Amino acid sequence: MKYFLLSFLIISIQSKAQKYILQNEKLIFSFQTKKGKYLTIAKDSTDKYIVYRFGTKDKVEFEYPEKNRSSWSKFKYAFYLRGGGLQNEGEDRNYIYFTNQNIRYTVYDEYYAVGSKTLIGIKVAGSAPGQPIDIPGEYKTKEGTLTDLRDNKFLEILDEPE
Repeated sequence: MKYFLLSFLIISIQSKAQKYILQNEKLIFSFQTKKGKYLTIAKDSTDKYIVYRFGTKDKVEFEYPEKNRSSWSKFKYAFYLRGGGLQNEGEDRNYIYFTNQNIRYTVYDEYYAVGSKTLIGIKVAGSAPGQPIDIPGEYKTKEGTLTDLRDNKFLEILDEPE
């Protein structure tokens, strides 16, 4: 029974990966939302493009932008880092932004030393009144890290989070 469950888990992960990560791509960041949707940010393994994908385990519902070199210019990255741990109320906040059809998407990965609190998710602004909408992620499903983007030569790196 234990081997059956392990095999099922591996097959489930592989089927998700086939939809959200193509063979020529490397994972940057991914997680499952609290409502069961999947978010993935990936890049071509030779840096030809960056792409955002969102949807169910069976279907990518939204992919942005087109997979070409100009895709990098569609995203902005920002972070704020304050070390010193609990005594200094340390923080490590990372964001990647893009706008599509007047809707702004902000993917976030935040850590706060006070309370040892970690938050991941997506904020969507501009689609309806009462903005922004926060779509929280399940931290235990997180893979990859946005911090790898800090030294990326293709993204616009903002001086501070917007």
